[in-house]
Amino acid sequence: MFDRRLIENFNWGLLGLICFIGGFGLMVLYSSDTAGDDAARILFSKQLIWFGAGSVLMIACFLFNYKHLDRWAHFIYGACIVLLICVPLFGKYVGGARRWIALGPVSIQPSELAKLAVIIILSRYYSRVINADGLTFRNLIPPMLYTLVPFVLILRQPDLGTAMLILIIAGMMTIFVKIERRTLLGIFSFGALSVPVVWYFLKGYQKQRILTFLNPDRDPLGTGYHIIQSKIAIGSGMMFGKGYLKGTQNALSFLPEQHTDFIFSVLAEEWGFMGASVMILLFFLLVVRGLHVAYGCREPFGTVLAVGLSAMLFSQIVINIAMVMGLMPVVGVPLPLVSYGGSSVASVMAAAGILMNISMRRFMVE
Repeated sequence: MFDRRLIENFNWGLLGLICFIGGFGLMVLYSSDTAGDDAARILFSKQLIWFGAGSVLMIACFLFNYKHLDRWAHFIYGACIVLLICVPLFGKYVGGARRWIALGPVSIQPSELAKLAVIIILSRYYSRVINADGLTFRNLIPPMLYTLVPFVLILRQPDLGTAMLILIIAGMMTIFVKIERRTLLGIFSFGALSVPVVWYFLKGYQKQRILTFLNPDRDPLGTGYHIIQSKIAIGSGMMFGKGYLKGTQNALSFLPEQHTDFIFSVLAEEWGFMGASVMILLFFLLVVRGLHVAYGCREPFGTVLAVGLSAMLFSQIVINIAMVMGLMPVVGVPLPLVSYGGSSVASVMAAAGILMNISMRRFMVE
């Protein structure tokens, strides 16, 4: 028998934000195509199709009881690890990296799915070991392994941005469930001491991105070009922007990667400070909605899961916007629901669907 409370507790506000941000994102993406040829304009049509598929996925994600994810966690995680292993063996080589697997006419990026898999498996684990005193180092060994396996596989593609995102999301979830003070100090100390080791293993172009972040003018026509042009685009928008479809940095092809990493720069140039602020406000409300779902949940798995999904959205938003403004190194993190990319849209829509699922069933306590 259908339970009316599922409709009564449906999170219409979250659905409205997803639709509004997605619609605004499609407008910006269409504008970013104005400088390109017909092949570039096809991206808008493809993104529209992905939004349709993502909407179906979002609906599917709130139709079943989210607690099944607790039971399926190891299977979901294992399937994503298998996909990540298949990437270097059968993946498509595009733009100097092998990150996609072609399934007929469709290409998927397993690293986007891995973010959700890590959130689900960590939620399952933390919901069983969470306690008032905080987690010890021994408690953190399994989540470290759950996180490091996909981190290493994604880093080898290479995809530093997504790999770092997984670490950040796992870190946020771990801090939320509380760590014993001594253990926390030990982790921070180890992290600080491991910086030189991490630097040694970074690839040459990754080191260049970090050095360029510290001083973009050291190579203005090379590695610093992206961020310099992005800043020019953002600054030229001033208060109210140049107008929709009238961005010159984009139209004259000065702005690189305008469909993906630097699409926020297109938005800021055409809509100005006010338009960019509205978009940031919408993103803020989206994250707050996610945290509100976590606060209203009555059982630990759903709470930690909602926090993890909110952390995923928050970290992607902050890193992308900070990246295009020169506040962080360029690491190739897409802006949720705005940047072009089917796998990114699918993962964000799935995350939104799961959040709606938790909100709908927050009255159910086993």
